[in-house]
Amino acid sequence: MTRLLSTPFIVLATLALAACGGGSGGKTAAVRSTPKVPVRTTVPRPAPAVRPSVQVQMVPGLEGVIGADALQLGRVFGKPRLDVIEDDARKMQWTGSACILDVYLYPQVGSNRAAATYVDARRGDGREVDRVACVAALRKGP
Repeated sequence: MTRLLSTPFIVLATLALAACGGGSGGKTAAVRSTPKVPVRTTVPRPAPAVRPSVQVQMVPGLEGVIGADALQLGRVFGKPRLDVIEDDARKMQWTGSACILDVYLYPQVGSNRAAATYVDARRGDGREVDRVACVAALRKGP
């Protein structure tokens, strides 16, 4: 009976040892963990954006407004009600009883100077108004 009990024990012990060896001929392999090194990636910068050419609104009667910079517009109309800068664009707005005038300024080609390129005019209820008439109505003094 001793012999029967020892045989299963030897079989189980042999299987357990074989499982630990992993079939490497009795040698165990050492597992190394490599330290985590931060990975540096370089993201290429996009090419500088080419500004599209600005379409300038050429309307007779707007000569003193189109092409003017913010300081010149301030001299013509006074302090704006709104002065909004977004990216390289700028919107200045003046209001009066006759109309609301929006003037849009963009940098000019070959210069960082922003100048008025477009004018829009409307009434308080949103209906269109003649741009030249609105400019004339909002102009301060001679």
